[in-house]
Amino acid sequence: MPDQPDSFQPRTGDSYETFVSILAHYEPDLRRFIRSLLPTHADTDEVLQRTAIAIWRKFDQFDLETNFMKWACVVARYEALSYRRSMARDRLVFRDDVFDLLAEEGAAEEEQRKAEETALESCLEELPSKQRQLVTLAYTQGVKVVDLAEEAGASPEAFYMRLSRIRRSLLHCIESKVSRIDPTKATA
Repeated sequence: MPDQPDSFQPRTGDSYETFVSILAHYEPDLRRFIRSLLPTHADTDEVLQRTAIAIWRKFDQFDLETNFMKWACVVARYEALSYRRSMARDRLVFRDDVFDLLAEEGAAEEEQRKAEETALESCLEELPSKQRQLVTLAYTQGVKVVDLAEEAGASPEAFYMRLSRIRRSLLHCIESKVSRIDPTKATA
């Protein structure tokens, strides 16, 4: 699938299994996109459900050689617009032009996030193994940085400083890689 933004390869064969594997893979990205269009998480859940049903109904029209996420975002945008119109009596509903602007920005942010995520993976691979392990452990749920400092035989302050230097190094690496992809999209 040349136009897919990552190396995901869906199962092929049964169209239902193919659909489920693709949707499961892209669901977090699709949820983030929909969330950028709506004011609440409950609205997001509702529109995500409607979107999943709509893309299943239209899945026979989808070309597996094209970008699923872009296609699903178009469907999600229409589902969100339809949902928003059904909720038009609510004072928190955006005008159509504001909604369109949010949808465009949400799509652009999704592309930016993917570029940054890819750059982060690459930059993590470039770190020396001890530093990579340290960063990975520091962001592991349930692991306390104070405990890591103690295991390393360092004070928590010294350990935080070391971790901070690694984070800055990662940030510079990510910014550099993202700016090489598209100089107008370098992170601030």
